[in-house]
Amino acid sequence: MKIAVAGTGYVGLSVALLLSQHNEVHALDIVPEKVAMLSQGKSPIVDKEITAFLEGNASGERPLNFHATLDPAQAYTGADFAIVATPTNYDERRNYFDTSSVEAAIAAVREHAPEAWIVIKSTIPVGYTSQLRQRLHDHRILFSPEFLREGRALWDNLHPSRIVAGAPQDDEEAVQAARKFVSLLADGADPREKDRENADGTRGIPELVVGTTEAEAIKLFANTYLALRVAYFNELDTYAEARGLDARAIINGVCLDPRIGPGYNNPSFGYGGYCLPKDTKQLLANYASVPQNLIEAIVDANRTRKDFVADEIIERVRGVEEPTVGIYRLTMKSGSDNFRQSAIQDVMKRLRGEGLNVLIYEPTWNQPEFLGNAVTHDLAAFKNVADVIVANRWNDDLADVSEKVFTRDLFKRD
Repeated sequence: MKIAVAGTGYVGLSVALLLSQHNEVHALDIVPEKVAMLSQGKSPIVDKEITAFLEGNASGERPLNFHATLDPAQAYTGADFAIVATPTNYDERRNYFDTSSVEAAIAAVREHAPEAWIVIKSTIPVGYTSQLRQRLHDHRILFSPEFLREGRALWDNLHPSRIVAGAPQDDEEAVQAARKFVSLLADGADPREKDRENADGTRGIPELVVGTTEAEAIKLFANTYLALRVAYFNELDTYAEARGLDARAIINGVCLDPRIGPGYNNPSFGYGGYCLPKDTKQLLANYASVPQNLIEAIVDANRTRKDFVADEIIERVRGVEEPTVGIYRLTMKSGSDNFRQSAIQDVMKRLRGEGLNVLIYEPTWNQPEFLGNAVTHDLAAFKNVADVIVANRWNDDLADVSEKVFTRDLFKRD
């Protein structure tokens, strides 16, 4: 089966490599440098499993039927499925995802493959796929949400928590196509996943084919719940800090309740990254005519947390003449090179607003400045110059200057 994938970010590249184990896959991107790297067996993003797959394919140790291309005709002509995994940034002015890249990709697919089933993997507003099918008079468009972590995207595809696809439930042909797509993803997973035991007593990978709008809602509500959990433990940590309490002891005690559990409870400077900020805002926008209190509170809580963190840092350097605040990494977590909408960026803006000098240590940023702040790759000089070092996540590189470090990473893990 020939499968085309538009976009080689975390979602597109991980899905393309997963499917190329058993299918002919052509991954299209508009950036020549990325395509050149992929063609040479090199990953343009930091992801251990993606790197291993590409290197194994290049060496012949793990042969894949994977092709990276800049040519839409090569990618789409003859494709049975075309997966759209292009970026959909949140437009703050319109309160809506920018879906222009999705529609451009769909137009390109239809130019070369009028009969291909198109599966949107980009995150989109609730109701978008149904509206798009009607507007374009194109009934071969499906939606399948992704549930991937940055830096572990291919691992999560190999070991999926669940596989979901959306198709109109009154269109049997579309439902069958959605089921076929789900089976393709399941076939690419680690074979051991077929026999795993789930918490509800079932075995194997949970597979779900629902309406397109329900599938879109699953994605946004899942990410908003994760944002809620981050916001909850951050507010617990804020309370403990303000009252001089041991936040780690409180969190450990709370999470011993099996209904709460020990996961996703490590405080941070706020949720960030590519998904949670935009997904929570889009879900809030979808509530425009529906009563709600909680969803808006999650968005507000994240803003309040970043204000609190900035105030704590400012207090640390109070009384220091012309202090320098060092920012250790812009990335959200270990093992990732992505810092789009990372919480530390908003914290930095607040620090700059107070007139503080900010110096960033970020080895993956090859420019002398970031948002008007100086950037260095010299870790030793960075540690020497900074009066306080702000680290969203702890790293042992900072052990020798631990007295300078401000972090809320209580468990020293993501």
